[in-house]
Amino acid sequence: MHNQAVRTHARTAVKDARLAIDSDDATETAQALKEAYSALDRAAQKGVIHQRNAARRKSRLMKRLAKPVDK
Repeated sequence: MHNQAVRTHARTAVKDARLAIDSDDATETAQALKEAYSALDRAAQKGVIHQRNAARRKSRLMKRLAKPVDK
């Protein structure tokens, strides 16, 4: 049950970060990315997800942030 809560928090933080990146609000994006990184690192540290899984998810967030916006 505890692992499920940690995993859910990490997934929610990543989802919120993706939405923040798409919203084009710099301060909201920075805060959401910080929260997502923290949640992923915490989950990896506790062994809920693998270290490389956390690294892959963080990398994908950064790639999404760096991607030019099509308008």
